[in-house]
Amino acid sequence: MAKSTWIVDPTHSSIEFSTKHMMVTTVKGQFTEFSADIQADPTDLTDAQISFTINTASVDTRNADRDAHLRGADFFDVEHYPNMTFKATKIVAKGNNRYDVTGDLTIRDVTKPVTFDMTFEGQYKDPWGNMKAGFTGGTTINRKDWGLNWNVALEAGGFLVSEQVKISLDIQAAQQA
Repeated sequence: MAKSTWIVDPTHSSIEFSTKHMMVTTVKGQFTEFSADIQADPTDLTDAQISFTINTASVDTRNADRDAHLRGADFFDVEHYPNMTFKATKIVAKGNNRYDVTGDLTIRDVTKPVTFDMTFEGQYKDPWGNMKAGFTGGTTINRKDWGLNWNVALEAGGFLVSEQVKISLDIQAAQQA
């Protein structure tokens, strides 16, 4: 099968993140605006070309004050860095429809390699005859590697926000004719 173009369906996809708050609870959020350019043959994903663009201003943690802080200079600085990007550089099959997808993640003009542990959930025709494919997975990054250093020391020890951030992907893509 030849490579074809796949478009991410944002209404059936999510890019979410979570981190520890005050070392005892988990705060979750998502990005609501993103797009991808995917060239792939689902029978051999090791040869796929994948790139994502995420609108950093679309961050949503269900708390307006926190979202405004995340959009500001302490974190994403959306005025100067409106997007974060990911471009796959290597895809390795691990068996059972699982893949290590390594690529360059750019946040605030800092680019570092990351590897996502991804699962190809399969492909199916929807009721209208359109071919869809699903992918799930994630990774954990240290936000300080991208210059997201803001924090507050807690009186009892530790910090307000963990350096470790879990990123979770649930992607549905539609094959283009």
